[in-house]
Amino acid sequence: MRTIILLAFVMVIVSCNAQQKKQNIKTINNTAMHTDTAIFGEGCFWCTEAFFQRLKGVISVTSGYGGGHVDNPTYEQVCDKKTGHVELARIVYNPAEITYDELLEVFWKTHDPTTVDQQGEDKGPQYRSVVFYLNEEQKHKAEHYKNELNKSGAWAKPVVTAIEPFKNFYPSENYHHDYYNSNPNQGYCRYVIQPKVEKFEKVFKEKLKH
Repeated sequence: MRTIILLAFVMVIVSCNAQQKKQNIKTINNTAMHTDTAIFGEGCFWCTEAFFQRLKGVISVTSGYGGGHVDNPTYEQVCDKKTGHVELARIVYNPAEITYDELLEVFWKTHDPTTVDQQGEDKGPQYRSVVFYLNEEQKHKAEHYKNELNKSGAWAKPVVTAIEPFKNFYPSENYHHDYYNSNPNQGYCRYVIQPKVEKFEKVFKEKLKH
């Protein structure tokens, strides 16, 4: 009986140690994950958010306003075109799964970077094409990509995307967040965003979350 009790005790200790080791590994992995941030403006942030949140390696996408001179602007103020802000997507990602270069590729392939302050029927400075870089590496990559696009003649007109240092970012009102996924039958979502998302998913099918 004593041997049986001792054996059972040893098995419990081994099991506990294994569980603790597993927990420690999980904690180490979570702590070790490195994230980075990209900030893009490519027209309506409802569309931009819908594209990037579908990519493997993207942790979160937040719609917001940035680049202007008014603190904590409202959607109505930005639409009034006097704050200097752009509709933006702040993208937090894991560079071990997706690179800044790949995000730039998606950025330039999911909007028209040759129109000034306009994307389709959406017109105004809040819809301008812009990359707000957070460091010199991002600046260099964005400028290189833009130059290569212009050299390649990929677009009939010059790429006018602005590449500017990060200035500020203010999250938009809550009802804008996850807008397309939450409102698939809303008119703009159904007839404007949905066709764009379907095309995006075909072009970037290898990079999509499962």
